[in-house]
Amino acid sequence: MVNLQGASLSHPGDTALDLQTLTVGSDLIAKRLHAEGMVNLRGARIPGQIDLSRARLSNPGGTALHASSCTAAEIWFRETEPIKGIVNLRHSQFDTLYATPKVWPDVVRLENLSYGTLTPPLPASLRLPLLEREQEGYLPHGYEQLAAAYRRIGDDAAARTVQLAKLRHHRSSLPWYLKVWGFLQDGLVGYGFRPLRAAAWLVALLAVGSIVFGIQPPPELKKGESPGFNPFFYTLDLLLPIIDFGQEKAYKPQHGYQYLAYTLIIAGWILATTIAAGITRAISRQ
Repeated sequence: MVNLQGASLSHPGDTALDLQTLTVGSDLIAKRLHAEGMVNLRGARIPGQIDLSRARLSNPGGTALHASSCTAAEIWFRETEPIKGIVNLRHSQFDTLYATPKVWPDVVRLENLSYGTLTPPLPASLRLPLLEREQEGYLPHGYEQLAAAYRRIGDDAAARTVQLAKLRHHRSSLPWYLKVWGFLQDGLVGYGFRPLRAAAWLVALLAVGSIVFGIQPPPELKKGESPGFNPFFYTLDLLLPIIDFGQEKAYKPQHGYQYLAYTLIIAGWILATTIAAGITRAISRQ
């Protein structure tokens, strides 16, 4: 065991503590460690815990904690003061990571960081801002790790929230025409993570069409040969591209009502396409 409990180290702008490639038999205890300068744990192998509880790590303008490619059973930032300087945990592996959102600095490097359990349990809304502080910008791995951590504790709703945030973050890096498609998928069905939203859109459009065409039925294309007009099934015919009730082919709206029909047809295709994309995305996650 390495015990640095209560130690005070100062080398501002440089390395205050160099434990690069450290290998110990049990734990690294650094409770209440006060380090002005970088703490370097790059490549360290700790079979027990790295305990930085109530520590103060400060290296403004540089890296405060460099623990990339580090392996430990647990790493603890319990009641650790907000870290001043970059935290680098790239390619590190921890069974348990304890950290509250206030610990993290404005810039982090978390590429390929892996952890089994993230504590304390917190809503996804409090964990997600950290992933937006990634120095490299959008990295999908961080979102996948966070979603997996929520699934392991049975919080599927939080996992879906994380997956949705991942797609929204990715959208910001896309060209404008793909952003438009992304906004449509998001607004209509939440990228497949909000299926009830699609149902709400369908019900709303169905209600509008049924009311309008119920008040102003479209004329028959061939008099005496058409089935009885039903505004509900006529609207369904317009909205659902793969279902044919025979109403759309038999009746044609006139004047401004034809634009409502076109709108319903386009909306139906968009809904169908976004729902299909959401289903494909959901299957690929299994």
